[in-house]
Amino acid sequence: MAGTVGDIPPGVAELKSIGLSAGLDAVGVTTAEPFEATLAEILRRREAGLHADMQFTFRNPERSTDPGRILDGARSIIVGAMRVSAPHLPDAGSGMARIAAYARHDHYGDLREALEVVADNLVAAAFAARVVADDNSLVDRAAAVRAGIGWFGRNGNVLLPGHGSWFVLGSVVTDAPVLADQEVVADGCGTCRSCIDGCPTGAIVEPGVVDARRCLAWLVQAPGDIPPEFRRAMGGRIYGCDDCQEVCPIGRSDRFAEGNTDPSADVEAVEVLAASDDALLERFGRWYIAKRDPRYLRRNALVVLGNTADAYDNSVAQTLQENLAASDPMLRSHAEWAALELGRTDLLAGTVQ
Repeated sequence: MAGTVGDIPPGVAELKSIGLSAGLDAVGVTTAEPFEATLAEILRRREAGLHADMQFTFRNPERSTDPGRILDGARSIIVGAMRVSAPHLPDAGSGMARIAAYARHDHYGDLREALEVVADNLVAAAFAARVVADDNSLVDRAAAVRAGIGWFGRNGNVLLPGHGSWFVLGSVVTDAPVLADQEVVADGCGTCRSCIDGCPTGAIVEPGVVDARRCLAWLVQAPGDIPPEFRRAMGGRIYGCDDCQEVCPIGRSDRFAEGNTDPSADVEAVEVLAASDDALLERFGRWYIAKRDPRYLRRNALVVLGNTADAYDNSVAQTLQENLAASDPMLRSHAEWAALELGRTDLLAGTVQ
């Protein structure tokens, strides 16, 4: 039920306190006016092909930049950021596939739960409220910047002062007239080019602008073949890429203070290739997997083997043989590439040494 005359929404300080108590690490409030500049920029990048058929907020930018499409009568947006555990890790072992920090746990599930607490308090005050996180209905980064949580970094992520970009973002859109109390955070990147120079494929084509056609975080999610020119750059990645965040000096001390262990950071590539569809979806189903088809995880795992595996490990050789004989042409072609990268031309000839 929408608020009526005389209803008093929770104040900014109260909403922030509620959000922080629920587990959010930062909370900001902004208006629900359309993000007109963001709409123009999305259309520019889409016209230039930089989105590489990525959907998300590119699917319907007129909707994703207008909070009024989420909730009739929307007046305010409460934006929350939740810290992602991202300890500085040693290199993954042979044949191990690395998972990006945000995907190792259901951080978005935790984020939604915290935002729901904020929304519930607004509803209790007789206002309407909708939680949006990790979907294509709202430009969450633009909302976070306008709410004064952080600034757009040169890697395209939102950076929080002193803490960097290791956060997931979400919002509560409401018809409550909550007054914003934070100014936009000034750009803290200065002349730093660490993320631009550190991107393994040169995907950051201008400050804050990422060409998805070259971005490994998108390529491991996209349908079809991994472009051959980017397979070596994938290294041991099976899902996501953290390089532009890893090299960022902002918040680096936080990560080193976390230690350097995270048992959920890596998975064995041969284990992924041996698992059934049901098992892969049960384990990794909350990830964005193209067409919900686990064969794309297997495709990525084959590239990982080609880049990192022990060429004469029996389990690796057997896995490659099985995929060289697969009925799926995509898996066969990626297995062929992996065998060649490992110098195992004998596997291609069918005569194992």
